[in-house]
Amino acid sequence: MEQNSFRLPKGRAQLVRVLSAAGDVIHVDDLVTSLQLDRTAAAQRLSRWTEQGWLRRVGRGAYVAASIDTMGSDLVLDDPWILVPALFAPAYIGGRTAAEHWDLTEQIFKDIVVMTAQAVRQKRQERHGALFSLKHIDEQKLFGTKTVWRHQTRVPVSDMHRTMVDMLDDPAIGGGIQHVADCLANYLRRSDRDDEKLIKYALQLANGAVFKRLGFLAEGLPEGAELAHRCEHHLSGGHAKLDPAQEGQRVVSKWRLRVPQRWAREATI
Repeated sequence: MEQNSFRLPKGRAQLVRVLSAAGDVIHVDDLVTSLQLDRTAAAQRLSRWTEQGWLRRVGRGAYVAASIDTMGSDLVLDDPWILVPALFAPAYIGGRTAAEHWDLTEQIFKDIVVMTAQAVRQKRQERHGALFSLKHIDEQKLFGTKTVWRHQTRVPVSDMHRTMVDMLDDPAIGGGIQHVADCLANYLRRSDRDDEKLIKYALQLANGAVFKRLGFLAEGLPEGAELAHRCEHHLSGGHAKLDPAQEGQRVVSKWRLRVPQRWAREATI
């Protein structure tokens, strides 16, 4: 009798069962499997739970638990990373967010950088109180990632080496070229740096500007001489900007790179 007094109402008990089976984010198919419903009934059930305040819709067909109290369960969204596979797949967390994850920087950024093969109509989106900065990437370039577990969700994150290459490919997702340079300096001091992977990933990405930026920045670092030398063998024609967001008043001929005045070491016009 005492046990029955603590039993959850049927609807909430079903929701806890679904969340326990599905993980942090639930979809129609999760109800079909867990509660043996057809898709129409499952969609109606999700809609009703949302109206009752038990769920919150975080994307098309994606829901999370609204709060602890409404469910009698400890399942609650406190880590927006879990939304990435549900909302943006095929995708991975990258750029400055991954740099933070791999301890390449001590800076803390408010947004979460997501590299996604989905079409991107809005580059900055707020979902469930979290700010996401999105960049479209060809699906064939979804390589060099690691899977990390966040709660019950597997979230792809660019590995440390891919993180560096992505930020050199597009300094904006790295927080600007100065921050990218700082991350590279930290990367080159680490015992788990891997120059082979940097070169391999840069070749796979097929953006010649990566080698120009990498070689230029590495050459100015005590630990970067050999890496810079290797970059010389992969320079493409034409000139690139050190940072597309900044004017490049000076040309570093060796690296075929246009750089702002303060970055010029041995530059010629």
